[in-house]
Amino acid sequence: MVSFLFIVRRLAAWAASIIVVVVLWASLVSRGPAWPFLVAAFFILAWVVASGFSHVHRVRLISERIDAESLGSRHRSRIEVPFPAGEAFDLVDAAVRELPNVENVRSTRDSLQVQGLVWAENYNARSGAKNKRDTGRDVRSNEVRAVVTPGEGTSSLTLICEPVRPAWGDWFRVDNGVNLENMQAITRAITRRISERRRDEAAQAIETATQKELTVAKLSLLHAQVEPHFLYNTLASAQLLTRSDPARADQMLGNLIVYLRTSLPRTEDSLSTLGDELDRARAYLEILRLRMGERLALQIQVPEPLMRVPLPPMMLQTLVENAIKHGLEPSQRGGTVWITARETDGKSAITVADDGRGFSDDGGGTGIGLKNVRERLRLAYGDAASFAIVSNYPNGVAATITVPSAGPPAPHA
Repeated sequence: MVSFLFIVRRLAAWAASIIVVVVLWASLVSRGPAWPFLVAAFFILAWVVASGFSHVHRVRLISERIDAESLGSRHRSRIEVPFPAGEAFDLVDAAVRELPNVENVRSTRDSLQVQGLVWAENYNARSGAKNKRDTGRDVRSNEVRAVVTPGEGTSSLTLICEPVRPAWGDWFRVDNGVNLENMQAITRAITRRISERRRDEAAQAIETATQKELTVAKLSLLHAQVEPHFLYNTLASAQLLTRSDPARADQMLGNLIVYLRTSLPRTEDSLSTLGDELDRARAYLEILRLRMGERLALQIQVPEPLMRVPLPPMMLQTLVENAIKHGLEPSQRGGTVWITARETDGKSAITVADDGRGFSDDGGGTGIGLKNVRERLRLAYGDAASFAIVSNYPNGVAATITVPSAGPPAPHA
């Protein structure tokens, strides 16, 4: 119905014009045969109908809808841009300059305006035919005007696409949807650039967060390498034992030396091995056994071939310390710590288990240590490693780290 009214309106405008011309001709010129006027009027009105249907068809192809707004030759749109005025102006200026056949683009940054002429193409022209611009003949063109209005952190864009002719000319001529297409092309270009900017910002935020997490994990590692309270307590215990049991004091100091030697900071991003980490954990537990006595038992079951499996430093130590602090020390009866390892399908699973207090309603720590384990595994191995912590039957907790036996996957180029 809308397209029918559009064509009828143009027919009425042309018919009225023809009638006016005929009346003027008849009043100014002597009477003659009328058939030339009728033939001319017939062909003109036929052309009006054909061009009207062509315009409606092309608008439907471009916008997939037919209404009074889309059928018009002049289009106005308001777009909210989530950037400051300067950045929004740059986006609009680039989008206008990307239009096909655009010329004479004038952009004034101070007033935040962009103007340009877009030459009308003959879509039915044969391939290789010269453009009217090349022949020096006058070519009607279309105009694009964009005005950016600043806001608080955002901007508003007013976009106008219209033919370069008086508004009354729209009753007689159509633009075959060229200005509607220009409007949509600029809108798509702006949307694409905003999306690209958002993706870049998201990627930068992820990279920044990853770097921050890596820094926090490294700092946590340095803090965990030599725990001051553990060191002070061990030295104090050794000092007491030198008076009452020198042999045990010597054993404690020997284990402390092993623990400190294996806890020295390594070069950045360097990996340890399961064997080295097991030596540190064993020295730590042997020191605690001298302090806790029969309340602490230790069982280690790690096959010799797995001793060479690469492992991030201090990761095993974190699980062992959690088993002592949150599992066995709060329990009056103490308990046992198991350290086991097994290999399946190219992956090594290292488990630290205890039969202590287990999970409790009052927590048992801040969870920072286990969070660091997960984050360091993710940063070093991506999806190739995993960490799981479950209840240990009948009492206690079992924490398992699973890593590729060959080490972290090589980074992509």
